[in-house]
Amino acid sequence: MRSPLFAAAVLAVFAVTGCALDTVSPARTAERFHAAIAAHQDESACAMLARKTADKLPDPGQTCADALEELRLGPGGKAGAVSVWGEDAQVRLAGDTVFLHHFSDGWRIRGRFAS
Repeated sequence: MRSPLFAAAVLAVFAVTGCALDTVSPARTAERFHAAIAAHQDESACAMLARKTADKLPDPGQTCADALEELRLGPGGKAGAVSVWGEDAQVRLAGDTVFLHHFSDGWRIRGRFAS
C-alpha cells in the first residue's frame, strides 16, 4: 500500500513537468513577435507585450508601435532553446533572447536581450 505522501509527490512531479513540457507556446509567441516586427506590424507586436512592458517602452508622446519601429529590432529567426519555469519562459532565437510570462490570456513578452 502506497502512502498519501507518495501520491502527493507523484502529483507534484506531473504538475511541474506538465508546465515544463509546454515549450511550444512561448516559442510560437516569440516567433510571432519577431514576424510581426519584420512585417512592420508594430501594433500586432505591441499586443504581444506584457502590459507593463508596453507601457514602459514608449517615450512621452510616442506610441508603443512608434517605439518598436524606432528600436529597429533585427530578425529573431526560428526558436531554438526554450526554458520554462512555471509561468516564466526564456526563448533563444538566432538573433534575440526573449523573456515571457504566462498571463490569463496567454504568453506575453516581458523583455528581450539581443544576442
